[in-house]
Amino acid sequence: MTPEEALDRLTDAGLCDTLSLERARAVARESGIASAQALVQLGLVSERTLAESWAAMFGMSMTAVADYPSEPILPERLRPRFLRAQRVLPVAVLPGSGLTIAMADPFDRFAPTAIGLATGLAVQIEVAVPIELEAALDRLYPEEEAPPEAEAHGDANEDDAERLKDLASEAPVIRLVNQIIAKAVETAASDIHIEPFEDRVRIRYRYDGDLQDAETQPARLAPALISRLKILAKLDIAERRLPQDGRIRIAVRGQDVVFRIATAPGLHGEIIVLRVLDRSAVSFDYAAQGHDEQVIARLRKALAAPNGIMLVTGPTGSGKTTTLYTALLSLNAEGVKIITVEDPIEYQLSGVNQIQVKPQIGLGFATLLRSIVRLDPNVIMVGEIRDLETAEISARAALTGHLVLSTLHTNSAAAAITRLRDMGLEDYLLSAVLRGVLAQRLVRRLCDACKAPAPAPPELARRYGFVSGTLWHARGCAGCRNTGYRGRQAIAEFLLPDAEIERLIVTGADQAAIERAAVAGGMKTMLTTGMEAVARGETTIEEILRAVRAEE
Repeated sequence: MTPEEALDRLTDAGLCDTLSLERARAVARESGIASAQALVQLGLVSERTLAESWAAMFGMSMTAVADYPSEPILPERLRPRFLRAQRVLPVAVLPGSGLTIAMADPFDRFAPTAIGLATGLAVQIEVAVPIELEAALDRLYPEEEAPPEAEAHGDANEDDAERLKDLASEAPVIRLVNQIIAKAVETAASDIHIEPFEDRVRIRYRYDGDLQDAETQPARLAPALISRLKILAKLDIAERRLPQDGRIRIAVRGQDVVFRIATAPGLHGEIIVLRVLDRSAVSFDYAAQGHDEQVIARLRKALAAPNGIMLVTGPTGSGKTTTLYTALLSLNAEGVKIITVEDPIEYQLSGVNQIQVKPQIGLGFATLLRSIVRLDPNVIMVGEIRDLETAEISARAALTGHLVLSTLHTNSAAAAITRLRDMGLEDYLLSAVLRGVLAQRLVRRLCDACKAPAPAPPELARRYGFVSGTLWHARGCAGCRNTGYRGRQAIAEFLLPDAEIERLIVTGADQAAIERAAVAGGMKTMLTTGMEAVARGETTIEEILRAVRAEE
């Protein structure tokens, strides 16, 4: 059976569709690699799935991680350089002059024949998962991990763009990048941080807002690893003095996932951060995001207005964009034209016209806003109001019959009003167009599998209405990576302007006065909605206080 015939059987077994296989074959022809290798590099089939398929087709056993030897077998007859080149490793000497070898490529007939001749033993083949085989080779032959010529190749030619391309195209580097990306998606990480240091490359994943160390790689791999990611994002690999940003679209386990990539020059090489934009892992539903019923009701009321401005505020990483996207999807209908101006576009929304800001060619928020108003939209989303010009154009658009959604970086709903005032927006204009301000934070949810109950202190129970008298605490288990938390949810407050608040805005009242009036008018503060989530056993007091920076 040829490798191509074996690949055709993958489609028969339902492990790969015909379109994906043709795509892999086209990539293989262009790059001069095997079609099976292209399938893995594109993320259409995992290395393990492919290895299991080969084993089933040939009636061979799979080599488990525990099967690899603790010491090299027959090192006097088999050189590490040969084993690495052929991607093969002896795993056991059998009774009766036999030898079991693990192979990444069971179609290779040269390696087992050569090993049989070199050892004088009858060779029995097992199929190995490539990444596990390479890990065993690295463990058993550490002195061969970095051949002198490879070191020179990485160090002496670091400034050579062509050599960097060659480094980034090597199979081990491609497999390492695919493994890092696949692990992030499979473990629901929101970000991948790759940080080169003098003695290592540190790789960390962000889970539920907190960074966790994942692995380290040798410092010599930094140029190749970074170049591979920059090639995927179509960035300039020769430019290492300036920050760059881009996007990567790659199939992970058959699912298309987009990554937003940003680079910055560091002391020991470029620092790279990838934001995982996995549409399948995001819920565009207010209740699923954890929003309070009052917040949802007020949000929908503001969105029902035919014109005006609705703002979402909070620090970076507080879920503002997800909330705005949810709002846009709720407004998206055949009779409604929606245009967004974003920096960057995080998710592509079907039926929504999305425009990417490009300041380098003069396409800023204000410039684009002037243009899109003439395109007669019903709803406009502005990624962020950063200056007076953008604020004034947004306000004029709201006055002329458009519903404008945008974000600000403020700590509370009332603070958004004073922030716009500080930018220079007139109070009368602000009171005329403002339809609502949502301020939100993200807090970690307790892991349902391991959270533990404890009696609530009487004073807290009275103050925040813990009816059950029970609080829940984080414990930690394998399912939540021993953190006690799994996933995040929003806590928020929604300021809905009434006659009193409009009067306060026009008369120039400060933030505290506006907030007092909003609470008197029925607004639940962020602390209140957070403590209600604590009472429901969804999160902890520590999380709420950390998020809102408040004291008990």
